[in-house]
Amino acid sequence: MKVNNQTIAALREDYRAKTLEITDVQANPIQQFNEWLQEALDSQIKEANAMTIATVDAQGKPAARIVLLKGFDENGFIFYTNYDSRKGQELAANPNIAVVFFWKDLERQIRIEGIVEKVAPEISLNYFHSRPKGSQIGAWASPQSQVIPDRSILEQNVIDLRKKYRDVDKLPIPAHWGGYQIKPTFLEFWQGRSSRLHDRISYTLIENEWKIERLAP
Repeated sequence: MKVNNQTIAALREDYRAKTLEITDVQANPIQQFNEWLQEALDSQIKEANAMTIATVDAQGKPAARIVLLKGFDENGFIFYTNYDSRKGQELAANPNIAVVFFWKDLERQIRIEGIVEKVAPEISLNYFHSRPKGSQIGAWASPQSQVIPDRSILEQNVIDLRKKYRDVDKLPIPAHWGGYQIKPTFLEFWQGRSSRLHDRISYTLIENEWKIERLAP
């Protein structure tokens, strides 16, 4: 059955959970992010670290996908991926990135814009070896974003790798795999409000200082 467009148009929810004022937020956006992420974790939101990241290719065509945040500090936000994947190739050509977290249960959204840099090899290695062995094998088995004839290619790669590394728990890290750190230049904290008059507080990095402003919804 085809979805009725009128049904889609009628979908709406009035947000009333909380408010957000400039006087409520931390002076540093990383501290504010930490506060909101902790609340998401305390609320037991499943995969609260899931974030949509957007990249652009050489022609300026955007692409977005969901990855998992695996660490953050005052220097930025870290995720891991295949450097030869589509997103890896696009970030190599254009390091600008946009990120969105959405926590529906809290009626909150965080937007981040910035520049990515590869993390130090030892950071990638430490994280790679912290993953389950199956995930380590998966990083080797999948030529991410490449066209493959069918799933049997992946399954055979896994079989071969399990045999090759059956006696070890820590595989060598692939040269094409590792972490990126997003160095933010802009963050926006969005709190849903009634009648679509949402609260939006932004942080813009200007000469190494964060300027805090309220944005109209």
